[in-house]
Amino acid sequence: MNLIALGINHNSAAVEVRERVAFAPEQAGEALEDACEAVGIDEVVILSTCNRTELYAIVPEGLSLADKAVQLIDWMANYHHLSAQELRHSAYHFEAERALHHVVQVASGLDSMVLGEPQIFGQLKSAFAVATDAGTVGTELGRLFPRIFSIAKRVRTDTAIGENPVSVAYAAVDLASHIFTDLSKSNALLVGAGETIELVARHLIEAGVSRIVIANRTLGRARELAQKFSAEAVLLSEIPEQLLDADIIITSTASQLPILGKGAVEQALKIRKHRPFLMVDIAVPRDIEAQVGDLRDVYLYSVDDLREIVDQNLRSRRDEASKADEIIAEGVLRFLEERRSLAAVDVVKEYRQMAEQLREQELQRALRGLSRGDDPGQALAQLARGLTNKLIHAPTAGLKQASIDGRQDLLENARKLLGVEKAEPAAAQSASDESASDESTEFDLAPPAPTTDTRTLQ
Repeated sequence: MNLIALGINHNSAAVEVRERVAFAPEQAGEALEDACEAVGIDEVVILSTCNRTELYAIVPEGLSLADKAVQLIDWMANYHHLSAQELRHSAYHFEAERALHHVVQVASGLDSMVLGEPQIFGQLKSAFAVATDAGTVGTELGRLFPRIFSIAKRVRTDTAIGENPVSVAYAAVDLASHIFTDLSKSNALLVGAGETIELVARHLIEAGVSRIVIANRTLGRARELAQKFSAEAVLLSEIPEQLLDADIIITSTASQLPILGKGAVEQALKIRKHRPFLMVDIAVPRDIEAQVGDLRDVYLYSVDDLREIVDQNLRSRRDEASKADEIIAEGVLRFLEERRSLAAVDVVKEYRQMAEQLREQELQRALRGLSRGDDPGQALAQLARGLTNKLIHAPTAGLKQASIDGRQDLLENARKLLGVEKAEPAAAQSASDESASDESTEFDLAPPAPTTDTRTLQ
């Protein structure tokens, strides 16, 4: 197959390079068309995420896959005003079956920075849709990508590659779902307003938490983040009051001293009538005094606790990755077999058309004989004989010539194609030869009969 996959990712290039070759959504259509025109290809898909920029292209027949891969890398450098030499140093490319295997791994999350992350699947589907709209998806990629998505879905359903959380933020929310059976009835208090807290807030919303309050040292930043999630913003000084309604408290600040002490939590528990707290302290140094964990009805977890969970889940995902690799290998092999089988379609079609013409000729011949008053039995026998001889004429001539040329390989392949078995040894056949009809062809191409009777074709 003429597929190439090329680009850079988090393993091959630093973020300074990755951000310079990223394609903004609004420029994707133009870039796709420009790539096709500049490099001389008709089909290409561009995937651009924060951790990778990759191109998947079909190379026209007769052209070098490696040469086109280099040309596309150079085009990408030129498009983004980079040094081609610099980009080549960071880029990689795969060809043919290896390229297909790579794309399926990407779609399945096996090539991601976070092993098994699910977002890449949707990002690849969007990239394919954009390329389809831009007109740079033809027959080959149009047949290829649906199969890629199908294999990736099977990886998700048949393995646990994406089930266990492998980020601290997600692990914190996952803990909450294990302690509180219905998160839609839970309130969350988030302390801090950085990237980690933003990610926690996003996971909480997805998990169905009903109310989120964001407490921060500066109210402006808290409000800015709260607006993204329809949350409430408060100052750190208001935390004791917010504890009365909060069920989940997750903290991540840059404070050098604890923000939440044992006394404040103990007082809140009395007013709450000992309704439990889940407290997750992601900060280093810690935001919550260690003594808070000694209180009854408080489940306190530190960042080290979460990292232990994350490490265990990563090990679990790595185990599942081996199962995913088997599914991918099987899916790729099946696709390649189906693709190779398409090469026979035209030949089968042409052969069937020829057989239909021969059948029609012999049928008309038989009908003319019947209209003249010929015996129906003889007419049918002549129809069968004439059709058989015409169908086996070309294969018989070809087999004779293969034998003359010493092409034993062709003769063996012909047996497989025609569905005939090797002839029995002469001694074993003597009895059947004596009872066989004198009228026979030199090659018996009929399939094996269900009985021991020997049939000959004329």
